[in-house]
Amino acid sequence: MTTQMRASDEDRERIVARLNEAVGKGLLTLPEAEERIATAYAARYLDDLPPLTADLPDPIPPKPEGSRRRPGFDPRVLVVIAALAALVVVTHGWLFPLIPLVILAMKFGPRRHGHPARM
Repeated sequence: MTTQMRASDEDRERIVARLNEAVGKGLLTLPEAEERIATAYAARYLDDLPPLTADLPDPIPPKPEGSRRRPGFDPRVLVVIAALAALVVVTHGWLFPLIPLVILAMKFGPRRHGHPARM
């Protein structure tokens, strides 16, 4: 009876994805990658997979979802717009500038976790 863990299709596909990425970056030649991919698909145990990528650099982890900002928008713009809208409301008594401000705040304002952004 063996004590090794069996490799799943997902485990094999993860290794194949790293190998394909390495070819795209010029770290492996096509024949090297083909040989390693064939070995990955033939692997029965998890211990058979790490040697196939041992000489490749570690993949760069993705940035956390919350740290990304939408390109081209600075939230401080809302503060300036709010100040201008308040000035118009106080000096002229018009509430119209508040409507676009509310729309902009809803579109570009801070998001609560768990609620997807609507487009």
